Amino acid sequence: MTEARAGDDPFTWMEEIEGERALTWAKAENARSLPRLQNDPRYAGLYAEAQAIATAPDRIPGIAFAGGERIRDFWQDRTHVRGLWRETDLAGYRSGAPAWRTILDVDALAKSEGRNWVFAGVDCLAPDNRLCLVSLSNGGKDAVTVREFDAQEGRLLDGGFSLPEGKHRFDWIDRDTLLVVTALSPAESTVSGYPFVARLLKRGQTLAEAREVFRGDRKDGGYGVNGQVFRNAGGQVEAVILARPLDTFSAEHHLLVGDRAVKLALPLRSTVQALVSGRLVVSLEADWAAAGLKTGDLVDFDLAAVRAAPGALRPDLVLRPTESQSIEQVAATRDRLVIGLLDNVRGQVRSLKRSGGGWASETLALPADSTLTLTSVSRDGDRILVSAAGYLSPTSQWLADATGGAPERLRSLPARFDASDMIAEQHWAVSKDGTRVPYSVVRRKDAPRDGSNPTLLYAYGGFLVSQTPAYAATPGKLWLEKGGIYVVANIRGGGEFGPRWHNAGLKLDRMRVYEDFFAVSEDLIRRGYTSPRRLGIMGGSNGGLLMGVALTQRPELYNAVVIQVPLFDMIRYTQIGAGASWVGEYGDPAVPAEREMLLSYSPYQNLKAGRPYPTVFIETSTKDDRVHPAHARKAAARLRELGYDFLYYENIDGGHAAAANLNERALRQALEYTYLMQRLMD
Repeated sequence: MTEARAGDDPFTWMEEIEGERALTWAKAENARSLPRLQNDPRYAGLYAEAQAIATAPDRIPGIAFAGGERIRDFWQDRTHVRGLWRETDLAGYRSGAPAWRTILDVDALAKSEGRNWVFAGVDCLAPDNRLCLVSLSNGGKDAVTVREFDAQEGRLLDGGFSLPEGKHRFDWIDRDTLLVVTALSPAESTVSGYPFVARLLKRGQTLAEAREVFRGDRKDGGYGVNGQVFRNAGGQVEAVILARPLDTFSAEHHLLVGDRAVKLALPLRSTVQALVSGRLVVSLEADWAAAGLKTGDLVDFDLAAVRAAPGALRPDLVLRPTESQSIEQVAATRDRLVIGLLDNVRGQVRSLKRSGGGWASETLALPADSTLTLTSVSRDGDRILVSAAGYLSPTSQWLADATGGAPERLRSLPARFDASDMIAEQHWAVSKDGTRVPYSVVRRKDAPRDGSNPTLLYAYGGFLVSQTPAYAATPGKLWLEKGGIYVVANIRGGGEFGPRWHNAGLKLDRMRVYEDFFAVSEDLIRRGYTSPRRLGIMGGSNGGLLMGVALTQRPELYNAVVIQVPLFDMIRYTQIGAGASWVGEYGDPAVPAEREMLLSYSPYQNLKAGRPYPTVFIETSTKDDRVHPAHARKAAARLRELGYDFLYYENIDGGHAAAANLNERALRQALEYTYLMQRLMD
């Protein structure tokens, strides 16, 4: 493959994430590209519609249980674009007129400190949830600064726990002790930039004084060592599990006993999910042949037996999904194990109770033919919060009891677009190897089958991430109402049918993911929904890599390609940003057979002159410290070198989401749909 250039890269200078030369180049490309979209007479209307959806005051608050009858959420709107962390009581929320109390105003904090703070989450100490660790990101980066906060008094604690900016992993042990995984020096970070040393940090200590309890290795893959602290309903610690990832999906698991870590005899391809009724619940991402267990199984262990014999575990089967099913979520209430399950990409929630040496299961009476997402579970009771949605069904929020009974609908999102004459349907395409691949089509009922419909196809295809039906508020308003068709493909690499669906597209089998995507594209054309002239595609991150492969391998199929925060250079990806952590997904360029596969599809190396590439739209963020912006920059620079037209937008803030607040998100969406209209509707 002489044209696939693996060396002599003239654009490695773009890998300096905030280098002066790279930023000057990015700003110049923004200045060239943005007027071509923002001067379009449709742009202003699209931005107004996207902003109205993003900042609507009647959105459903993302509430979570905060102990007893309290609930909390993080809220953003036009006035508070950075957001409010706030609290109310469940009774007031159920009444429809909650009295919210602001705990932290991130806009005010950012202004007072002169910082570009983005709220990145909070971890509170159960059971009263008063002492909290607030994570704040500079512009949306994965790396965060952590500060202790008193949620009752609404103030940062002077002299409290504090962690400088970093990709930390942490949890409470007790009010005066944290389990912290962080790097005191670059030598304590993996080659992909994640910490691998765990310490117990006492109140008043510096990080350097904290006692080390576990150490991985600089060559470890994945996202670094991670600790899980499991508590009972009263808040007492029952187990601390440390996971040491060896690659993206394989990890050792260790039980912390005092300040000593003891290795558990769990398979490397497994994930500890929950602890309930004295049982440690684990999902399997590969067969456990010695135990007679299968990929996708959910198993459990008696915790007392685990402590007594960590090297000789005896698993019991909790649930074995069928070929059409996938376990998406596992959570524990006070007395129940709650499972979010997919069946042919449609959701259900099951509640299981330990009884007579096994688990009794029932399916909760939640909306059918919907995506059901567990958004919060109560540990001091058995209540759960569930979100339900479909492509054309506005999201609804439900309060259910895991012990049974009729759930209560708390909120329903008002319709954001007119879906009265629309339909969502599932079809199946046949991939190159004969595998049937499902995809969903959202369209007007009277859409002609003459290939004339402007059609947007979205996919991801990696990391066990499922693409499930979600209310299409923005695509509905900005695309479907304007006469377009919206399609989501459930290609391999995702988790729609469990780990086996994901495993089928790993490393040397990666082409199956792309062949699935091409099969869906061709099936849409064969059914007459669209044509190459009217077909556009969109994907981000791993999906951005998918877009690059589609561009370089099958450009004749598409007339628009939106490439969001992509991977693109798969020969150097392990040397750029956090790329080395994904070797378990893509393979290692240092391994000859895997390098050959990577080189066969790596978009950056496979861009060629004289090909029928459409004008693409590439988006990234300077603050993205997960998928480095160099991938997008180098893609654009190579296209320029080869003489192709393209559009480029690099948000100077925004992190991996390419948007640090609601207004930036609306801007990005308006740019995307303006581009799609220019390419597919004009």
